[in-house]
Amino acid sequence: MATLGAELEELRRQSFVGRDAEIAVFRAALDAPGVIFVHGQGGVGKSTLLDAFARLAAEHGHHPIRVDARHLALGAASLPAPSGEERPVLLIDTYELLSPVDDWVRETYLPALPSNCLVVIAGREGPGPRWRADPAWRALLRVVTLGNLPGEDGRVWLAAQGLPAETQDRLLTISRGHPLTLSLLIDAVRRGADPRALGDVPDVVGALIERIVGEAPSPRHRMALEVCAHAPVTTEDLLRMMIGGDVSELFAWLRSRTFVEESAHGLHPHDVVREVLDADLRWRDPDRYADLHRRKLAAFQRQVGALTGERERVQLLVRTVVLNGVRSGLEALSTLAPPMQVSADTLTPDDRAPIVAMTAEWHGAEQAGLAAYWMERRPADFRVFRTATGELCGYTACLDVTEADLGADPGVDAMWLYASKSGAPRAGERVRIWRFFLDREQGQRPSPALTLFVAYQMLDIIQLPDDMAWTFVAALENAELWTPTMDFLDFWSAPEADFTVGGSRYPVYAHDWRRAGVTEWTEVLHARQLGAPARPAARSIDEPVLTRSEFTDAVRSAVRGLHAPDQLRRNPLLRSRMIRRNTRAGRTPVDTLVEMIEAGIGALPDDASELMTRTFLRPTVAQDRLASELHLSFNTYRRHRDRAIASLASSLWQHETGNH
Repeated sequence: MATLGAELEELRRQSFVGRDAEIAVFRAALDAPGVIFVHGQGGVGKSTLLDAFARLAAEHGHHPIRVDARHLALGAASLPAPSGEERPVLLIDTYELLSPVDDWVRETYLPALPSNCLVVIAGREGPGPRWRADPAWRALLRVVTLGNLPGEDGRVWLAAQGLPAETQDRLLTISRGHPLTLSLLIDAVRRGADPRALGDVPDVVGALIERIVGEAPSPRHRMALEVCAHAPVTTEDLLRMMIGGDVSELFAWLRSRTFVEESAHGLHPHDVVREVLDADLRWRDPDRYADLHRRKLAAFQRQVGALTGERERVQLLVRTVVLNGVRSGLEALSTLAPPMQVSADTLTPDDRAPIVAMTAEWHGAEQAGLAAYWMERRPADFRVFRTATGELCGYTACLDVTEADLGADPGVDAMWLYASKSGAPRAGERVRIWRFFLDREQGQRPSPALTLFVAYQMLDIIQLPDDMAWTFVAALENAELWTPTMDFLDFWSAPEADFTVGGSRYPVYAHDWRRAGVTEWTEVLHARQLGAPARPAARSIDEPVLTRSEFTDAVRSAVRGLHAPDQLRRNPLLRSRMIRRNTRAGRTPVDTLVEMIEAGIGALPDDASELMTRTFLRPTVAQDRLASELHLSFNTYRRHRDRAIASLASSLWQHETGNH
């Protein structure tokens, strides 16, 4: 009579898929005993793999012996002592619980086993340094790092559960192929759930937190975990900015977690753990989640600013755009791939011919000719993307253009005309255009070069000069794909500036930094990332851009209305870039305007400063009486007053246009 255990074993056998490489390692080891050390994060399928190893061993006439360290009630000394006649295969699971006696296992227990015994150790951590330092163990040890299921294996598994293809793809995206997460999601779907993200199934998130992450020793440790989940990489410096105080112990604790990996730039959790922690906090404490997100953005900008080299800054941005792209749900961003062995470099003369050739192949001779034209005139505005061997694999160009550049490039002409009609650059202000992007093999499809291109755009915004008026993005062909993404990034579609080169239509996206500066851009992006209401990108085009004469008139009105709050609240300066950029938390735009006028008056020459102070800041007598007190005729007084107002307006104009 069949037992329930036999029925369970058969069902597990039928549901096992993939892991071909790991099975091949085990098959080979059956004829050459030693130790296989399998390690991977919680829930990745180590125990399931040991089940498959045990079945395979039995099929080949070996005697499998299963041991789970969780069940060793008498301690490590109760580990079995198999006989050599049995052709034993010893499978030890949950080995991380035996880490206190790892030396004893390696030096005493394992050497005492029969020479024909194959041992498989499975745990969350890989073999420690003493395993690797011993040349004898290095010869006998096979280390297997177990990762998530590849996409095709995951689809085979999900298909066997009877799930439709659309649901399969969605669950694979949510789970990243993590087996335990997939299993819990399948159960949730069978219970009627229709998850689009992990946050849609809080019970699954809770189970994963308990199984993979475990308990944090203190609230500060929990905060450190949340920061690690939010940031692309975590360093002690970032923890200090986000949490405060001495964080060395917190960093060391993070570093010791089996689900946290180290890179040259800091710590980062496995993808599934990152998503689980993020979804848990977002569901459990939305206000703290929003605050953490806001502080992370500010800290991240400081991190970028602290790096001295462009390459290092771009590398940090790459991790950010890949991480946030996956979370965004936008097709153009969610497919961004890590650049791996591709990096950015400056243009050299040898790059010009390959760039022209690849541009002609993908975009035609006319676009290639324009790329050659700009490489000749603005080589410093180009960035090329190279493989690890130095081979050119793509490029981008971001041009600062002026009216003198018109007439050579129909794209530049179209964007300049749009800017002139919608808010012409004022004296001293710049117009920036992302004019070209291409990957040699993929064109504008997902590629390492595309990820670097997006990272460069984000870096450009973080480092945006104060005198930048417009930024246009006109390097991308697929409007259907990129318009939702550019809108999310607060760049509105500007069809009046779209242009055609060589038969290809290039959509144009625009942002006027005078109407919505970097601070407001950050706030809008923050809201959209959280799913909170935010103004449509194109709405900022309705904000005024004051000409020099309009600005001067507004300053004149403001100084005369300093003691008339209703009049000040209607002043057009309140919506100027100068005021938006200088308004601090807890202050109103009116407060900022008054402060800047007072500071500007204080910076005037002494005579002019006194005249303006007594006339507008602290008036005590009528202006004709003040003229007499200053020993000036009234006409002379008015000339000095108007000249001082003009000087003040000129000083504030420098703040408005960024030339200060």
